[in-house]
Amino acid sequence: MSTSIKTDKSKTFTMVGMGIMILLVLTKIVPTLQLADYSMFVGLAFFFIVESVAKTPDDESDLRFKTIFTDLKKPGVLFWTLLPIASAIGSIVLSNVLFGDQYVSHVLERTSDIFTFDQIFFLILQLIFPAFAEEIAFRGFFIGKGMKLFPYWLCVVVSSAIFALAHLAAGNIGILVFDIVGIFIDGLIYATIFKKTGNCVISTIAHILCNVSGFTFVFLFM
Repeated sequence: MSTSIKTDKSKTFTMVGMGIMILLVLTKIVPTLQLADYSMFVGLAFFFIVESVAKTPDDESDLRFKTIFTDLKKPGVLFWTLLPIASAIGSIVLSNVLFGDQYVSHVLERTSDIFTFDQIFFLILQLIFPAFAEEIAFRGFFIGKGMKLFPYWLCVVVSSAIFALAHLAAGNIGILVFDIVGIFIDGLIYATIFKKTGNCVISTIAHILCNVSGFTFVFLFM
């Protein structure tokens, strides 16, 4: 297959995958459909499809394990990777001031179908694997592949928006806005990490740190 044909097919798959992800998340306007969660799986699948079609070399992939330590040493990367810890704890503290314990209850209810809070081992796995899949989908695919077709800033804004909207749940409007804005900001942080490293494994580390620190703070201090 010629390079031009591979490039054209990669672009086509990228546009199709991005379009499906956006449409699935927009189904949140009809809560009974419950299709938005599939956007992650679509992004995950299309990431590997595009990399396979393009025959992306391992050292040019947006998913690299061999360069983790090298990438973490890049200027500013460690700061941005650790920032979500402060973001998670700060949002919980601020939410407690604004909403009492209602925000924490909202988040626990929103994640009750995903996380098993009474079994620590399974909870740890559940904090890791969804974060990994989301980073491959929303950063590795939507931004990493999308920025070859569209401006980087546009991919970041749209990716962070649908990432936040995919977490939308019923509840008090003030709490919902606070929750979605916080997730959107986290999406921007993960996008910054991805931009600096070109490696969604590093943004996954930040995502996992955010999840773990947030839930640990809630269970220990709230």
